[in-house]
Amino acid sequence: MSVFASLVDHLADLLRPLFGVSAAAAAVVLFTALVRLLVHPLSRAAARGQKARAALQPRIAELRRKHRHNPETLQRAVLELHTAEKVSPVSGCLPSLFQLPAFFLLYHLFSSETIGGHANELLGHRLLGAPLGGRWADALGDGGVFGGAGLVYLGLFAVVAVVAWFSYRLSRRMMAAQPVVAGVGDGEQVPGMGAVVKVMPFMSFFTLVTVAVMPLAAGLYMATSTAWSVVERAVLYR
Repeated sequence: MSVFASLVDHLADLLRPLFGVSAAAAAVVLFTALVRLLVHPLSRAAARGQKARAALQPRIAELRRKHRHNPETLQRAVLELHTAEKVSPVSGCLPSLFQLPAFFLLYHLFSSETIGGHANELLGHRLLGAPLGGRWADALGDGGVFGGAGLVYLGLFAVVAVVAWFSYRLSRRMMAAQPVVAGVGDGEQVPGMGAVVKVMPFMSFFTLVTVAVMPLAAGLYMATSTAWSVVERAVLYR
């Protein structure tokens, strides 16, 4: 935690000439971009995997015709096909999973009163008057919805809502173009993937909950990561 706090402090010092008292918030955004840049190769691999799964659909349809009276054999044959072609049905989840450690580090960094036995000075940093370690409930209790901190949250909510809407539209368009990428044809799906496919378009709206109930710094991380993801998916899946 001490090393991570020093990293954020150094980034804030570098950005202070440009962002002044909001330099720590800018450092969180920059840190998020660096994490997403490191994870980008996994995102590219996930995009290739999804395209490969789409290319397998004719062969999956043939397996379905062959094993239409035996669903268990069909599912096993589809999984064997994915294995033989080195296509993972869950490869699209890897970029999100590899970001979790960075997110939890940031969350704890802006939730802890002390770091390494010393007071956590990062909690004193603000974004236009809103403490990076504060939550929306704190802003409501200190000036209300239209107070200084409350307006920061309203602006962030608006940005997150717009990004989430674009993400929803993009996910719906991708699913419409490849409606059975996660399945084995006409209702027979790889176990567990049906629920994932249904929920996936709405996942970006979860960021609104994150911004509301977690420290503002964690909300900035999620908002930046979601915006990056929308742009990345639009480019990789075009």
